[in-house]
Amino acid sequence: MTNSLKVLQACALTVGLLWAVSAPAQEKKGDSVTVTGCLAKGDQAGEYSITGDDGKTYGLKSTTVKLDSHLGHKVTVTGTISKLENPTKEEAKTGKAEAGDVSVSNLTMVSTTCP
Repeated sequence: MTNSLKVLQACALTVGLLWAVSAPAQEKKGDSVTVTGCLAKGDQAGEYSITGDDGKTYGLKSTTVKLDSHLGHKVTVTGTISKLENPTKEEAKTGKAEAGDVSVSNLTMVSTTCP
């Protein structure tokens, strides 16, 4: 009986650890984020947007990186999350929800074209 209890405890511990490792991390304001995708004009003046491979769309702004010279290019941007969004039910349904705004500190061009 003691061996069965130890095996059960070991299984429970393993499942708990696997769940914790596989759970996606929640982003928060001030976190650093890196996103690769196609750079596009944003929905506000002076704002740009990018949708990453994970499907999350971010609004981008920068005072140090010239984003407009990379419109339509596939790029990798790194920056700090300056604002998180809580999408409406309609935005979540249509997939048009913005994950948040990123203050871009670095940009690397991957390709001059977007797929």
